[in-house]
Amino acid sequence: MRLLWIITFTAALLWSAINPKDQFTWFLEVVPALIGAVVLALTWKKHPLTPLLYVLILIHCIILMVGGHYTYAEVPLFDQISELFGWQRNNYDKVGHLAQGFIPAIIAREIMIRANAVNGRKWLNLFVISFCLAFSALYELIEWWVAELTGESAEAFLGTQGYIWDTQSDMFLALIGACCALLLLSRWHDRQLQHICR
Repeated sequence: MRLLWIITFTAALLWSAINPKDQFTWFLEVVPALIGAVVLALTWKKHPLTPLLYVLILIHCIILMVGGHYTYAEVPLFDQISELFGWQRNNYDKVGHLAQGFIPAIIAREIMIRANAVNGRKWLNLFVISFCLAFSALYELIEWWVAELTGESAEAFLGTQGYIWDTQSDMFLALIGACCALLLLSRWHDRQLQHICR
């Protein structure tokens, strides 16, 4: 599995780096994926994660790389989807923010369960959702700071496309993503955790 993960990640990274729409945006979008890959490489032997989590992290990295290559406002498939449904904007960034809740929910869940950080599933779910909302809010703050520091060159990174409620809808989608991850994946995740923690 490790080799397949590395090959897929590297292929997606190389593809995204070839003639991206905007080099600065590509860098901003891909840096979190690169940081994530380094963290996984450093922890792979001592603190292996569940196979489910490795796959989810890879999916999230690919979402970032696609957004970095085209910019979130110009992913061609989502231009076609927008035309089909009569949307006024390219909504690929909304996929990214949904994933920003969905995948970190399982990351936080795994860390908290393995560290025995909370007692009971209700508290676990509360803390996971709270973490995902905090992470989403932090990301929105980072976007704001980058925009303040770089001016107009950050427009593609922000991807607001003139939508005044973009920040709020991004955080709401992260909340939906976190709740969906807990509802859909908790049992599957628990089975993998039992296997890995033996």
